[in-house]
Amino acid sequence: SPPPQGSLLYLDALGTAFPRALARRGTALLHWTPPGCPRAPAGWPLPTLYCTPAPAGALPSRAAALRVQLLFALRQRALHVLEAGLAAELLDALVVLRTEWPQLAQDLALGRLSPQPGLPEGVRDQLQALLTPDAARAAELCTECARGFEGIAMRLWPQLDVVVVRTAHGAERLYCDSLRQSDCQGLPFYCPFYQAAGTLLGVNLWPAEPAPRFLLCPNWAFCEFLPCPANKEPRTVLLDELWEGRKYGLVVTAHPGEYRCCTGEVLRVAGFHKQCPLVEPVRRESQTLSVRGESIPEEQFCQSLWHALRMWPGAHLIDYVCVESSLLGDSSGPCAPHYEVFLELQGLRDLSEGQRYKLDQCLQEDFPVYKSFRFKGSIGPLRLHLVKPGTFTRLREALGSPLPMPRVLRKVQLLQLIQGSVIS
Repeated sequence: SPPPQGSLLYLDALGTAFPRALARRGTALLHWTPPGCPRAPAGWPLPTLYCTPAPAGALPSRAAALRVQLLFALRQRALHVLEAGLAAELLDALVVLRTEWPQLAQDLALGRLSPQPGLPEGVRDQLQALLTPDAARAAELCTECARGFEGIAMRLWPQLDVVVVRTAHGAERLYCDSLRQSDCQGLPFYCPFYQAAGTLLGVNLWPAEPAPRFLLCPNWAFCEFLPCPANKEPRTVLLDELWEGRKYGLVVTAHPGEYRCCTGEVLRVAGFHKQCPLVEPVRRESQTLSVRGESIPEEQFCQSLWHALRMWPGAHLIDYVCVESSLLGDSSGPCAPHYEVFLELQGLRDLSEGQRYKLDQCLQEDFPVYKSFRFKGSIGPLRLHLVKPGTFTRLREALGSPLPMPRVLRKVQLLQLIQGSVIS
């Protein structure tokens, strides 16, 4: 849970920017907190903010938790805030709305909670006791969904002021962009916290700004910083030694007596607020692609992918993930080490071999070291696969924890799940 100082700063910033946001029962929570992984909502010091019952988020199934929380959110027409732990959770909840709105409308009209996998009967009875029939709200849901889903959030909750997403950077940025362009058109997004190594390190005090900047709070943890790129003999620097515009790797000691932890997070110093640094997360080192030491960072691979997408007319990216060929074992065949990329696209059913090769070409243009290895044959051509709709929702369920989506898979069972969904 965020420490009291973090949540109180969040509530103050939220209430200043959006005065109605602190209304009683005016916030709906869409966040899975599986057993053994408790995580309090951002505004936990004011539990009366939430219209979502706590047991709804603690179900054993992520899909069941998000569907139940969505149903309770739909009951409350006068919402001012939609809060999600991850942008992907809000996206997946709204996918449920798109695909199951007739059943959700029926549940609203009858005041019931339909049985579903991952929803124990005892918990279902407990939650159903909180529901009452609402035929008028069910009819409104049917009317708005029948009109389509562009801007659906503002139409279902006309008093909505802001979407709060606790993690909206890195891998989650793709989902934020998708939501802004479709279901959540016209709504500001506010990412209040920066966390690393399980510790809250910073808070965003500017909810109305589109790009989040996080104020690092000196007394929440002991932070050190490794300048990027690293020197031959790297030396950490402290908060008062940071330079605006430079990038640093983050090293954290969260509590007195704990070992130092190199978090694998790279930050950029965006400025200062009363002498405290403001940072923007840049990348996660654990998501770097490297089969020959070429080291293609997460955010730069994504840029190359967007470059290739512009050469595929009609293609809209839903999601993607990468695999280094070493994880495939013998199934990769007798070939040089290479990358395999799995995409879910909208607007295209297939890609020609020439179109698929565009991504490899873009990587060669953007990364001279990769191009050199490709020219020498030390790295084989990238292999690109298309997967069927809903694959990444199932992948997030299989992750088993409410963590940001990995962009490079490191586990064989996750690779097997996505390989089983390949359609082209």
